[in-house]
Amino acid sequence: MAASVLLRKVRPTFALKSGLLKSARGPENAKVVTCAFSTSRARSVKFFDSPTDAVRDIKDDSTVLVGGFGLCGIPENLIGGLLETKARNLTLVSNNAGVDDFGLGLLLRTRQVKRMISSYVGENAEFERQYLTGELEVELTPQGTLAERIRAGGAGVPAFFTPTAYGTLVHEGGAPIKYNSDGSVAITSEPREERMFNGRNYIMERAITGDFALVKAWKADKMGNLTFRKAARNFNPPMAKAAKITIAEVEEIVESGAIPPEDVHVPSIFVQRVFKGDKFEKRIERLTLTKEKTDDKPKSAAAQLRERIIRRAALEFQDGMYANLGIGIPMLASNYIRPGITIYLQSENGILGLGPFPR
Repeated sequence: MAASVLLRKVRPTFALKSGLLKSARGPENAKVVTCAFSTSRARSVKFFDSPTDAVRDIKDDSTVLVGGFGLCGIPENLIGGLLETKARNLTLVSNNAGVDDFGLGLLLRTRQVKRMISSYVGENAEFERQYLTGELEVELTPQGTLAERIRAGGAGVPAFFTPTAYGTLVHEGGAPIKYNSDGSVAITSEPREERMFNGRNYIMERAITGDFALVKAWKADKMGNLTFRKAARNFNPPMAKAAKITIAEVEEIVESGAIPPEDVHVPSIFVQRVFKGDKFEKRIERLTLTKEKTDDKPKSAAAQLRERIIRRAALEFQDGMYANLGIGIPMLASNYIRPGITIYLQSENGILGLGPFPR
């Protein structure tokens, strides 16, 4: 509803609507000021009993953001729904590409993926094969940059500057995105704009948005508010905010108000559909346990080399340090912290308090 005020003895007429001041012609001696309130249309979250029905309108050539970190927090049932609908030529944005027989690896196996925009893809042999033989386009992006590109997309920020990857192929262009079948490069990455701020070099990265986002949450209430459990939050919240349509796979649906406001990680305004799963496999990519000291099985030459490298690296720790441990050899550093010092370890997915392998 608009409110109008009539003022005498003023020639031009102005209309103020949605924050914009526009001139208009009116009576010779009148001025009309119109103030309008901008609102969204009425909407409600739709709840689905079938993952296939929830993703049925994802068409060929769509861009789909898929939450998860490794196999943790992936919308495994919604991915299964895409297997049923057989949507093809998809551009998938995900930190990982699943494994050969689970997660996004299933969509790769059925040739439904045209391009992957990812960070760490080292656990999927089929991904590697398709990329190197020219069957799959791959845009590799530094992990933090990927997270920020998605977050920026959800915040309406079209681009940003980062020092990460300055001076590399990401910056200069020429990184292979697609190969020909003969091994030559068919498509390469474009060079990034560069600028200097406060004496440091940066490159510009564009935001990422999607037609759809598939996310995995712990709980949804009946309004569609989402909360995530521990490390399963990862890439899910920013992806939920960066897509036109967000489809959430959840383990529980609770009454509105049952999730405390401070625990709502994604408000319902960002969520269009909710599907409650009945079965979650929740695979572990590589189950690794702490070996008992009584285990006298000799170590391989490769294992001895890795241990020697990380033992040396662990000597750099000083009392009170914070250390970020990437996947692979760095994760072993927690086994070789010197007695008598305290080191705060952060894992690649942001968890503080990382320790040795579980028993």
